[in-house]
Amino acid sequence: MKKNLFLIASLLVTGSAFATTDHYVLRDGNHVQHLKVTNLNNETHVSADVNFEPNANEAGSKTCSGEVFGEAKALSATELVLKKHSPNEATYCELKIHLNAEGAKIEQSKDCDNFATGICRFSSDDKELVKVK
Repeated sequence: MKKNLFLIASLLVTGSAFATTDHYVLRDGNHVQHLKVTNLNNETHVSADVNFEPNANEAGSKTCSGEVFGEAKALSATELVLKKHSPNEATYCELKIHLNAEGAKIEQSKDCDNFATGICRFSSDDKELVKVK
């Protein structure tokens, strides 16, 4: 009897902490963008990272990388907004993320340059990051 009660209680506790994580990736030449969206207890956390090596048309540019992460606000079932305060400036990086069943597109504000410099950018330039299944 005690085992059954323990089993039921543990199922209730684990059910309330149900989390889902989706990964999205875009490789465009030597540019790689990764987006991770985690939903946990009605909170959405987003992590976006980029690793860029210069493509042939970017000769003279330097390799760069950047990351921004935090809790995002859901504007709708398919649109998220992440605002991250720049540690060195009085500005915010804002990522608008548009999700669909197959992928995601990202738009960034100009102030995201504080998180990704040089040729790096979080914006997918209207290209779609493919959902990893």
